[in-house]
Amino acid sequence: MGNAIMVQGCTSNAGKSYLASALCRVLADEGLRVAPFKAQNMSNNAGVTPAGLEMGRAQLVQARAARVVPDVRMNPVLLKPEANTRSQVVLLGRADPELTALPWRERKGQLWPHVQEALHSLMAEFDVVVIEGAGSPAEVNLRSSDIVNMRVAREVQAAVLLAADIDRGGAFAHLLGTWHCLIPEERALLRGFILNRFRGDASLLSPAPEWLQEQTGVPTVGVVPWLDVPLPEEDGVALEGAAARGDGGFVAIARLPRVSNLDEFAPLGELARWVASPADLVGARAVILPGSKSTAADLAWLRASGLAGAITRLAAQGVPVLGVCGGLQMLGSRIMDPHGVEGGGDVAGLGLLDLETEFAPLKTTRLTRLTDAETGFALEGYEIHHGQTVAGAGVQALAPGLLWRQGNVRGTYLHGLLENPAYLERFLGWADLPVPAGLDSLDARLDAIAAQVKASLDWPFVRGLL
Repeated sequence: MGNAIMVQGCTSNAGKSYLASALCRVLADEGLRVAPFKAQNMSNNAGVTPAGLEMGRAQLVQARAARVVPDVRMNPVLLKPEANTRSQVVLLGRADPELTALPWRERKGQLWPHVQEALHSLMAEFDVVVIEGAGSPAEVNLRSSDIVNMRVAREVQAAVLLAADIDRGGAFAHLLGTWHCLIPEERALLRGFILNRFRGDASLLSPAPEWLQEQTGVPTVGVVPWLDVPLPEEDGVALEGAAARGDGGFVAIARLPRVSNLDEFAPLGELARWVASPADLVGARAVILPGSKSTAADLAWLRASGLAGAITRLAAQGVPVLGVCGGLQMLGSRIMDPHGVEGGGDVAGLGLLDLETEFAPLKTTRLTRLTDAETGFALEGYEIHHGQTVAGAGVQALAPGLLWRQGNVRGTYLHGLLENPAYLERFLGWADLPVPAGLDSLDARLDAIAAQVKASLDWPFVRGLL
């Protein structure tokens, strides 16, 4: 059996995915066969494995870091939020309607055997499994139904590293409080604390790490600096910092309530700006309607917010508009849901593309390559959609069933379109915007993160946990 090391966090967004990715790359570089694992993700940022199955983006990135082929066992349960109290259950890469229909707490007993089997099979095949937790193990109200934090650690006796985002403040209280919330057998697995996203002089932290160890018996094994190296995000993307408004303009991305697959727009860098009202569109040189987990509901929001009308007016003025997946469907003339995939109904789209979409019960999930007839570019990405779209006479098919154009409005089912550098440059050219300063390849970014994280940890101690 292999060894397991687990990264948990005091809070959501403590940097668990980032640290787990770094550990995967460092250990793989040492010649070990490494697999990432996260029992359950709650995220609409999903990707597709070579087998055509869905899994969370974080574990896809971690598989890349470990230099292994992505496998849905690395993320056996994916919950895709559809409303505040409803989420679709994707089990081992496929949507499961029966589990989706169950109350939240009743699902756990049925999901845990799949988590166990996936985890143990990876442990048997790999030298090391790098496990990522979710949220915080201090949520004692969730202990009885836990299938992602300490229950996973206990299942394989993983060595747990607990990370706190020190940039938020209160890191030592978070670490101590989390330790106090654990039961004795869970505390025994907690082997080190990590202070993540630190800015400043680490020597000024003393004597707090020593005090914390006196309280808990657990050493602080690393102070990881703030690393300005972006990775595809599990729950969002580093586009939240709005670009400075200036004469250069920007690309407006509609902030849909159930937006999905945000990470694919990271290559836009500081040119991207989330918009939620018509006033936010002032200065926009291009508009993107992103994917959605609830297309009809988000289209209703788009109209209620006034964005639908404002985007339609910009399109009439010649501003480039791009719809991706759900955004493509919204740009069409009609969306039909006869099978109740999203609750049923028949709604009018924005009418900017002569397309009609009908939701099919079965979801299309696959890696995809196409040739764009407009640019001649060979493009790569992936598809995740229930929609089956039929084109009318008014729209030009640039890649049958995948990419369409009507004047300055384009729509596609190809997630990752703008992650193709040549197409990104052409899209920004249509918007008369400059290409952002080179974003290093994902592998180069993983190498940089791994080197800095390893240098920031007591690596002999961490390596000795395996």
